[in-house]
Amino acid sequence: MRMNLTRKIIEEHLVSGSMKPGEEIQIRIDQTLTQDATGTMACLQWEAMDLPRVKTELSVSYVDHNTLQMGFRNADDHRYLRTVAARYGMVFSPPGTGICHQLHLENFAAPGKTLIGSDSHTPTAGGLGSLAMGAGGLSVALSMAGEPYSLYMPEVIKVYLDGSLAGHAGAKDIILHILMKLSVKGGTGKVLEYTGPGVADLSVPERATIANMGAELGATTSLFPADEITRNFLSSMQRISDFRELGPDQDAVYDEELYVDLSMIEPMAARPHMPDLGVPVRDLAGTGVDQVAIGSCTNSSYADLKITARILEGRKISRNTDLLISPGSKQVLKMLAEEGMLTSLLDSGARILECACGPCIGMGGSPVSGGVSARTFNRNFEGRSGTQDAGVYLVSPVTAAHIALEGAFSSPEKWGEPMPRPELPPRVPSIREQFIFPEDVDAREIYRGPNIVPLPDFEPLPDKLELPVVIKCGDNISTDHILPGGAQVTAFRSNIPAISRYIFSRLDPEFVSRAQQAGQGLILGGDNYGQGSSREHAALAPRYLGIRVVLVKSFARIHRANLVNFGILPLVLSDIRDYHRLEQGMFIRFNSADLIPGAESALEVKGLGEISVRNDLTRADLEIIKYGGLLNLVREKKKEDA
Repeated sequence: MRMNLTRKIIEEHLVSGSMKPGEEIQIRIDQTLTQDATGTMACLQWEAMDLPRVKTELSVSYVDHNTLQMGFRNADDHRYLRTVAARYGMVFSPPGTGICHQLHLENFAAPGKTLIGSDSHTPTAGGLGSLAMGAGGLSVALSMAGEPYSLYMPEVIKVYLDGSLAGHAGAKDIILHILMKLSVKGGTGKVLEYTGPGVADLSVPERATIANMGAELGATTSLFPADEITRNFLSSMQRISDFRELGPDQDAVYDEELYVDLSMIEPMAARPHMPDLGVPVRDLAGTGVDQVAIGSCTNSSYADLKITARILEGRKISRNTDLLISPGSKQVLKMLAEEGMLTSLLDSGARILECACGPCIGMGGSPVSGGVSARTFNRNFEGRSGTQDAGVYLVSPVTAAHIALEGAFSSPEKWGEPMPRPELPPRVPSIREQFIFPEDVDAREIYRGPNIVPLPDFEPLPDKLELPVVIKCGDNISTDHILPGGAQVTAFRSNIPAISRYIFSRLDPEFVSRAQQAGQGLILGGDNYGQGSSREHAALAPRYLGIRVVLVKSFARIHRANLVNFGILPLVLSDIRDYHRLEQGMFIRFNSADLIPGAESALEVKGLGEISVRNDLTRADLEIIKYGGLLNLVREKKKEDA
């Protein structure tokens, strides 16, 4: 078989399994990344394994999410992460250095390497040919321990890019166009592999923007070839030794194909409250905008902010609109400053924020009540901005800059001559001295603040269960719906008892008290349950509240894996009509001892009779759940090996 690039990299790292779509495989992981919102828990899980050093080629601990240090909690978490990194051999990126995905692209990602990260936008590194996937923190901790990563062999979609971008269109408009075509669940169980002559029209940062938002498709990852453009990028970053030319074989075989003519792409926007609700920007002309935010791991590169500065140069933003700009890294900020572009941004009236995630996760920069915000981010879920009733649109930096000037959406025909897309200079300033690299010392003291609470112990799955339906949710429930972001909640990421009080708090304020009263229960959900962030707390905290089963129409990939890791049984309705028959408060009985991996089972619903459900569990998955979670199983195996 003539191999596509995805299969080539997987074959090179394959530990076990068959590369047949849908079959479980295990692959060797070269690199890991964690960030502070998920990394603190991942490090607590790593410590529970009691190993002396990480076993990957590279593991980086980034601090980029919880940088609003209100009170001691976030500061304590950062000190904990710094000392854990020193003790166990991880690279540490201090707060303010930049956003993990932008930093990893600039400093560490390499063609052909496998990377998993405890953040759903880890696929950003696919922009330079790395097979990069988001995962739960426990999966990342296991990879740091040298364990292979388990996943289902994905199908591979060939995304054939033809032509060249024209006018005011950019990379963000390409991925918004693809999202509109495929939907937020169109990439589930698949890798999007980009090929065709149009690939050569895109720089590595532009490719990274597209790969980043492949997460919004539900894709396992997205992948670009490593070509001459990749070589030039790595050379600019003073990392030419990391280059390796990689691409698919001529006439490689794919499972599906999507054709995109870049010359037909126009400026796009995703309407509230879903990334796939795409519409041409011209259709929104006249819509007033209260706030514009440019940044995030999707659009905070040097090229993104330089073209923004060029558009704003010598002009003032609308007096009715706030403009927030978050550079992706100190490297980006230094380059803008050296070229005088920072002055253009400041003089326009823009606010320059820290090199961090910031408003993207509701960490400051929330819109006014009932306001409209246009953002260059990757998600616009209801309430994610920190303002529950705000309407958030997703746009490119070019569109965002013009909105900031006008105070409203306008037709691109009125924007004047398009600015040329910026290119990196041959050599960019390095910021590697900002990272703290591990020394050959393994006796460093680890500092733990009072908010860093040990992991709770979870009991095994009982053979017989009688569970109330504690909540009934609709379709496309995201991990933001399950566990909100923002400064107030995110500060408790290392404290499961405390953070559990916020589960479903924006969707159903009575959920927590109802779950506590029930003692144990079942969550009923619709399609694509658990989409969005990789935050494993959206599984771990419900488990702490007694949730033993999640029954849905379909699952998002990472969340389903997180449920298994923490001993929650993920089941799928065989007949989606049963979703409409089931209601909150009903009791469901079944015998978990009768579960067979991949088979259908009957559940008895009090007052309704039997319904049929199925699972896609492997024997290993079922063993994890029956032990009460993966950590329980790992501890048990260690006892047996002792």
